[in-house]
Amino acid sequence: MNIVIPFSRLVINSGPYSLYVFVLLVTGLCAILGSINVFGKWQRRTSLNWVKAAAQAKKKVWNRLKVPLSHHFWTEDFSPGGRPSTCCVCLASGTKDVQDDPTCRCAVCGVEAHSRCSQFAIKDCKCVAQSGLSQVLHHWSEKWINMDDNPEMSAFCFYCDEPCGIPLLEASPTWHCLWCQRLIHVNCHAKMSEEYGDICDLGPLKKVIVSPLYVKEYDEDTTGSTMLTSITEEIIASSLRGQLRKRRHRNRNGTGHAANGKYQKASLISQVIDCMLNGLVSLTGSYTNKDTSKVTRKVPEQNRWTKRNGQSLFSVNNKKYVLINLPQDARPLLVFINAKSGGQNGASLRRRLNMLLNPVQVFELSSSGGPEAGLKLFENVMYFRVLVCGGDGTVAWVLDAIEKQNFESPPPVAILPLGTGNDLSRVLKWGRGFSVVERQGGLCNILHDINNAPVTMLDRWMVNITEEKMYNDPKKVKSKFMMNYLGIGCDAKVAYEFHVTREENPKKFSSQFVNKLRYAREGAKDIMDRACADLPWHVWLEVDGKDVAIPKDAEGLIVLNIGSYMGGVDLWQNEYDHDDDFELQSMHDKMLEVVCVSGAWHLGKLQVGLSQARRLAQGSIIRIHLSSPFPVQIDGEPFIQQPGCLEITHHGQVFMLRRASEEPRGHAAAIMTEVLVDAECKGVITASQKNVLLQQMALQLA
Repeated sequence: MNIVIPFSRLVINSGPYSLYVFVLLVTGLCAILGSINVFGKWQRRTSLNWVKAAAQAKKKVWNRLKVPLSHHFWTEDFSPGGRPSTCCVCLASGTKDVQDDPTCRCAVCGVEAHSRCSQFAIKDCKCVAQSGLSQVLHHWSEKWINMDDNPEMSAFCFYCDEPCGIPLLEASPTWHCLWCQRLIHVNCHAKMSEEYGDICDLGPLKKVIVSPLYVKEYDEDTTGSTMLTSITEEIIASSLRGQLRKRRHRNRNGTGHAANGKYQKASLISQVIDCMLNGLVSLTGSYTNKDTSKVTRKVPEQNRWTKRNGQSLFSVNNKKYVLINLPQDARPLLVFINAKSGGQNGASLRRRLNMLLNPVQVFELSSSGGPEAGLKLFENVMYFRVLVCGGDGTVAWVLDAIEKQNFESPPPVAILPLGTGNDLSRVLKWGRGFSVVERQGGLCNILHDINNAPVTMLDRWMVNITEEKMYNDPKKVKSKFMMNYLGIGCDAKVAYEFHVTREENPKKFSSQFVNKLRYAREGAKDIMDRACADLPWHVWLEVDGKDVAIPKDAEGLIVLNIGSYMGGVDLWQNEYDHDDDFELQSMHDKMLEVVCVSGAWHLGKLQVGLSQARRLAQGSIIRIHLSSPFPVQIDGEPFIQQPGCLEITHHGQVFMLRRASEEPRGHAAAIMTEVLVDAECKGVITASQKNVLLQQMALQLA
């Protein structure tokens, strides 16, 4: 206000010409803003008309091609990013207040609907199990959602190479295929279908996708319930089609609200249909929830696996799937997601991966369901890769499960970092966090890199913990695996305090950046406390049978297997010159490195590169003796260790996938890996011979 008044006085005092210019500028600005508003409304209206036109044309194509269809799997949607623009049922805007009209998303294809509209959604989701068919057809659908997981293919029609979805260029309504993710103008489809057919090759990611042709829906009783299933599905389909036509006719102006109580009448009819289904269920025991779940909005259950006639079955939403007749040259990807890791992006990430891959190959880990379900489903696949979406703890969890399965040819593991530190992901070049992966090309780019990644080796170590007992009681021995590092003292204390705080209120730890700030706060507390200042007098170190002196100013010991610690700190520093005779650090040399730090302040300086850790020893058998309780962390898992001994010995090596570098050596390693896998598939070499050759190649090219 104080600025506007002097400016107005200046204009008035400057004469009539200046006043005229001022009025002209204000008028022009208002005209520009009004034009932008009108253009936005026109663009939204045009887009909505395109969606309607695409939906009408799609039905004709589906009826002609007989594309396999499935029901949607609705889940509640609370994610702010990547939201669809319209409800797929009433075609009203999907950006309303969630409290007034909550929305839900399909966990398979990503379309959105209002919660009360979802029960009227037609059966048009992609069918994940198509065994018995000879070819996969394009599953064309309206482009409801604007997510650039495949930016290279998201802008142009793959038939005419003209832009899609830009009204100013007079482009036509657009479809996109739910399998290969390609876009096509509706007007171009007839020409494409006539020239090339409507067969889908699954796109650039076909090597990592489990083709629906090799997935079979397992029905425990396919005889007694077939007739009932077909009857009830026809009743449901005809009833919902009628209600859908009436509802769309009532809402042709784009509003999702009912008029004069007609929506309540439709809801009443829906309740009557549900009662009919419940009555049919009570009349026969062979009809299970797998059919009623198709017409009720239900959150998918946890992944489960069972065995029937020696086959491993994948179960979700009361449906069971089995992989059959996969070709020997198949290279599918098995995905595990820890929804609670780091920024807790698991729910949205799973939906996006379901859209890019086959949902039967994507598993969510939980306390009640581990990696065993997915590994059992893939146990008869000759060669597959594993993608772990989570932190270092999730990677260790999956590696333990792979070892227990005793695969003749264990699958190599890649990492999509969702944790806080992501040290192993950094070493293997997969990135330091999920936000970085998004900026470097998104999910399609990382899936492509996994398909071309070379195999490398990672040492795994066994930590045997022996606690001293009083009164001649037998000593208690616990065993844990280690793959990154083990810390005793000040660094473990900071991790332990952070862990305790997070367990008390996990919702406050959803941001990776905020987690690092909380780590820094705990470190600042330890600078003042110095609770581990007496470590040299209560801890002694033994490496390969020889005692190693601990400096008197040391407040922490760290045993290293990889070259990244606490979010990217290189403590051993291979590239620097040192005045000792230690070897270079490697994650597959069956050797460990031991360093010490002199407190939390020293750790802080290491984080910003202002100091170096003191190198103490290098060996293959490490023993650390404790005479009093000390905080200990193993791969970021902290605990308080009572007096006793920690013995670290080599357990074995596992196959990991390293992101290929741009250097010729990186591409050569990826090509050699593929050659060895093909040789095994063709019977030229055995699985054990291939494993030995992969190990030697990884060591030579590292």
